Amino acid sequence: MGALAAGLDAGRPAFAPVTRFDVAGRRVGVAATLPGDPDLDDELWWLVDEACDEAKLGPAERAAAPLFLAVHGDPRLARSAPAERPRHGGHAFAAALARNTGLGPSRAYTSACVAASTAIADAAGIIARGEAERIVVAGGYLVEADQYALFDAGRALAADGQVRPFSADRHGLLLGDGAGAVVLESAAAAEARAADPLARLAGWGRAGDAHHPCRPHPQGRGLARAVAGALRRAGIGPGDVGYVNAHGSGTAPSDAAETLALHAALGEHAAAVPVSSTKALHGQALEASGVLELAVTLHALRGGRLPVNAGYLGPDEECALDLVLEPRAAAPAYALSLNAAFGGANTALLLGAAP
Repeated sequence: MGALAAGLDAGRPAFAPVTRFDVAGRRVGVAATLPGDPDLDDELWWLVDEACDEAKLGPAERAAAPLFLAVHGDPRLARSAPAERPRHGGHAFAAALARNTGLGPSRAYTSACVAASTAIADAAGIIARGEAERIVVAGGYLVEADQYALFDAGRALAADGQVRPFSADRHGLLLGDGAGAVVLESAAAAEARAADPLARLAGWGRAGDAHHPCRPHPQGRGLARAVAGALRRAGIGPGDVGYVNAHGSGTAPSDAAETLALHAALGEHAAAVPVSSTKALHGQALEASGVLELAVTLHALRGGRLPVNAGYLGPDEECALDLVLEPRAAAPAYALSLNAAFGGANTALLLGAAP
């Protein structure tokens, strides 16, 4: 979290020329990547261990905690022989990570940019129903050649090398490495072992558009329902939301639809609530987006400072929001983290300040 927090506080985009693989034949050649050639196994193993250690989970508590992992799949899958591919699928990858970190049964989520946020919502629902005391949720994505080629060929990547959410003259998204892990635990279980929670997951909502394979509904109907569901579950009104970490992909139709969704779900408060998309800083981390951006929202909630909506060039009449264009001091009681994915999937996670 330290490096991520430092980048957020500095408001400095992390995009640079891709050196991990050959991009000579691509339209766009930049992404937000770690140096060298990191291994996703190692990154996730380290992060899950760190999350469990920070939560003070001992061996017995780990063994009883399921792992929900958001991941595109084992990075070796695409290059494996057909007979070997079952060993490298998402569920096998999750099971291996659970074994290596001493956790219980595992489940894999592969639903693109809502994979991690869906895993978090599922875990929260299971805990709320009393079916588990705690669940570890992790997600990881490292920029690799195959996915990069797909986004580049589909002309989804920003040709000017910058992500400009909700801005005039925005040209698209850029990919970025991302990984994270969180421990979700019932209030009763945390209190019983004197744990110190970082925040409350006060509400969550999910909804589909069923509009287009790639584009969201033009009025953002699915995302609006997801936000409304999160507020309803938390028992709060729109005016209680003090910050929105938006999906904000930097693509023209997505940002416009998200703006309409916020106005539909929050009403008059949509014009006043501070909004930023930190994808302008760290890029689109695909399956890891939900857990990465939940950490971003947590940092804003606890740090008293809202991250900037970088890359902004000027207002777009279709994106009438109170964008955080410079670091802004704030102490929100509640903050929303929004994600959307191809296929019309939408999630909203509502964080509340720790009691």
